[in-house]
Amino acid sequence: MVKKNISVIVQARYNSTRLPGKILKKINNVTLLEILIKRILKSKKINSLIIACTKNKHDDEILKICKKYSVKIFRGSDKDVRSRYLEASKKYKVHNIIRITSDCPLIDHRLMDALIDKFFLGNYQYLSNTIKPTYPDGMDIEIFKSELINPLKSSKISNLDKEHVTPSFHNKKKYKIYNFESKKDYSKLRLTVDTKEDFYFLDDLLKKFNYNYMISLKKILNFSDKNKNFFIKSKMKKRNLGTKLNLGQKYWIRANNIIPGGTMLFSKNPDLHLPNLWPAYFSKANGINIWDLENKKYKDIFLMGVGTNTLGYSYQPIENKIKKNLYKSNMSSLNSIEEILLAEKLVDMHKWAEKVRFTRSGGEANAVAIRIARAYSTKSNIAICGYHGWHDWYLSTNLSNKKNLNNHLIKNLSIKGVPRNLKNTVFPFEYNNYSQLKKLVEDKNIGIIKMEVERNYVPKNNFLKKIRELCNKKNIILIFDECTSGFRGCFGGLHLNYNVNPDILILGKALGNGYAINAVLGKKDIMNASNKTFISSTFWTERIGPIAALETLKQMEKIKSWKLITNIGKKIKKNWLKISENNGLKINVQGIDALPNFIFNSNRHNAYKSYISQEMVRKKILASNTVYTCISHGDNDLRNYYDILDNIFKNIKRCEDEKEKISNLLETDEGLIGIRGK
Repeated sequence: MVKKNISVIVQARYNSTRLPGKILKKINNVTLLEILIKRILKSKKINSLIIACTKNKHDDEILKICKKYSVKIFRGSDKDVRSRYLEASKKYKVHNIIRITSDCPLIDHRLMDALIDKFFLGNYQYLSNTIKPTYPDGMDIEIFKSELINPLKSSKISNLDKEHVTPSFHNKKKYKIYNFESKKDYSKLRLTVDTKEDFYFLDDLLKKFNYNYMISLKKILNFSDKNKNFFIKSKMKKRNLGTKLNLGQKYWIRANNIIPGGTMLFSKNPDLHLPNLWPAYFSKANGINIWDLENKKYKDIFLMGVGTNTLGYSYQPIENKIKKNLYKSNMSSLNSIEEILLAEKLVDMHKWAEKVRFTRSGGEANAVAIRIARAYSTKSNIAICGYHGWHDWYLSTNLSNKKNLNNHLIKNLSIKGVPRNLKNTVFPFEYNNYSQLKKLVEDKNIGIIKMEVERNYVPKNNFLKKIRELCNKKNIILIFDECTSGFRGCFGGLHLNYNVNPDILILGKALGNGYAINAVLGKKDIMNASNKTFISSTFWTERIGPIAALETLKQMEKIKSWKLITNIGKKIKKNWLKISENNGLKINVQGIDALPNFIFNSNRHNAYKSYISQEMVRKKILASNTVYTCISHGDNDLRNYYDILDNIFKNIKRCEDEKEKISNLLETDEGLIGIRGK
């Protein structure tokens, strides 16, 4: 029998986003690519097997394997997989293409041959077993006429088609297509390799068959029917995530394999905002524009570097100052003069303060402030209000009650790893609840009161002044944590607006407009207590942070940035209320004007928040229910944001009226419960 012109083209590359080098990983000393090649070559219905890899140097190893098995090879674009298939089919004169991906090492030639027969019998243009999957993930086979990829102009090809080749072929109106189905649904079984867990599972599976690499799909399925518990891990992942995830999300999966928690900062966890859809990683940023790894541009009407960039990303005067000094070395065996200049500037801005220490993060600054205060005070117990970082002293608040910190920005903070002997050393109090704080002072021998000046609520009934008077009377050290609020309501810290001075002040986030610099300011006698203990760190002496801070302060003062972002925030609050009222929704708008947020009066708040992020991402906007305002939030950008939000609120109203289910509108799981306990 004469073979018809049909060849398998396997797309393969070493630099897989989620699991680099996976196709060269070995099971019992045989690479996954070799297993796949051996299984495909068992077919008697194909003309040839072509491995379509990239021109990347790492793929040279693939070339060696191809030569070993006398398999044809084509090297093409790394980014445009579709072009690889097109050029490979032209080079080897392939009329009908069987598309298989190299992360499916257990492809069964018997199944492939059955699809080939059906393809030619029905004279289809496109046939696969993936349109409506019934076979295990990892048994994905697609067959199509090469002419389908020939006529398309590159300008008309979507990025999805460039990466996954065939999505546009699923159009029944345009093409004669067929979905090949199994009699029994095995679509929840997973035999593909995208992650380390997948690889280990496949190794365990083949071990059950004494590493018989040619084991038939039929025997694997029979085994799965009799050993359902063995396949539990295989069933836990969603099918064909690669076609659904953006590049950032693929890297997020990779990050979780190698970085505990996936990221260094809780607030940047993509699952907090929009699981499987949040861009996750950036390539560059400017103003309020962020470009992701696929070069898609988003407007950031949300976190703005988690509050660090009030002047916008890559603010040119600051960047120019950094560039000017960058090649003079950031570190040396000697100290940088800039830390003196910055300390003098901050003391000049805060007439009550006399000495300054610098750190590179807010958590460090908070820990330093506590160490200094305890070194000075005769009493070490602390009363806290607000969020103050990740260190033991703060998390110990939850040792006596794991919900103590729930109303202090982040909910359900774990106390694992915190020494139990810190129990009953730190006690929370509610903002504006002076009587509660006074009782703590009387009952718990409080030596330090540490609080945010303002976040979601304004002080009432002279709350701050009463605390200052209480501290004076009881010889208590008062610490204002303005890591977040500093430079947002005034130049230097919100406490200046209320004419209430602390004993120690913490400034951070916006101080360097994205560069790492935090400051701890305080009265001389108290700050000098740092000499009685040990506080020191190598990278607190680098010079880029102070250089950035000095220029940031100069630019802030020049343009009165705190006034600009405050006015922007006031307008945002006003429009939120207007949009919600127009749509018959009730929201609580709160937060300082330059950092506003809102909460739906609904038990579906978290789902609605995720829905906002989902629909905004579609429109190339990063948004949620919070905005860290910056001077680059222009009127045109915000008007577009309001228009989109109005449409979103219309759908949310339908959900509130039980005319629609929010679960039907969400394309992914709702985001994790995050900041502000919501």
